[in-house]
Amino acid sequence: MTKYTIKLNERRDVAEGTMAFHLEKPPGFQFKAGQYMNVTLIDPPETDAEGNTRSFSISSAPFEADLVVATRMRDTAFKRVFRTLSLRSEVRISGPFGSFTLHTDASRPAVFLVGGIGITPFRSIILQAAKDKLAQKLYLFYSNRRPEDAAFLDELQKVENQNPNYKFIGTMTDMRKSQRPWQAETGHITPQMVTKWIRDLKGPIYYTAGPPGMVAAMRQILTTSGIGDDDIRTEEFTGY
Repeated sequence: MTKYTIKLNERRDVAEGTMAFHLEKPPGFQFKAGQYMNVTLIDPPETDAEGNTRSFSISSAPFEADLVVATRMRDTAFKRVFRTLSLRSEVRISGPFGSFTLHTDASRPAVFLVGGIGITPFRSIILQAAKDKLAQKLYLFYSNRRPEDAAFLDELQKVENQNPNYKFIGTMTDMRKSQRPWQAETGHITPQMVTKWIRDLKGPIYYTAGPPGMVAAMRQILTTSGIGDDDIRTEEFTGY
């Protein structure tokens, strides 16, 4: 397993309570869209029982200059230190890991059923597909409480202008608490919402990522709709 020591280039808010961290990409570091890596803090001023290493999906696409990870900012020692780390400070990374990547049969669409911070690997996949001008059909169903909570929301909507084979379907479950306008879907992702856009449910490969409860709910929707396990790919985000 290769390890690298790299610098923090930038830190920015990408939703309420969610930050993206731009890290140097080491020379020769290659990964596939959808993979993850481990990030380790070097001699942090505080630590806790969860330790100094976290696994993060790489939310940047392989063609982008930086390695970007994004996370909900829980009140843990790791995230308190990460949030306040000075720019150009060093961290260690290892990876890439994982096989949560786009299938190679371009004749089969990809349907992404995503909740909250589970969006991170899909940002990488969707941006890389647009860059590569893939002929594959991609459908992103992206569920959040409010637009304010949806990381990379505006960017993911705009990719439709770059890729005619990509469709963004956002839905919000608690617009009563939002200050932003929203004219699209509301409520949780349901079989009816999926079938509005996907006429042949047996055609695509389905991907779902997010909190375990969200992933379990999406798998239940798919299996009750007759989708076999071989056509469902999942990745749970715990402790985010």
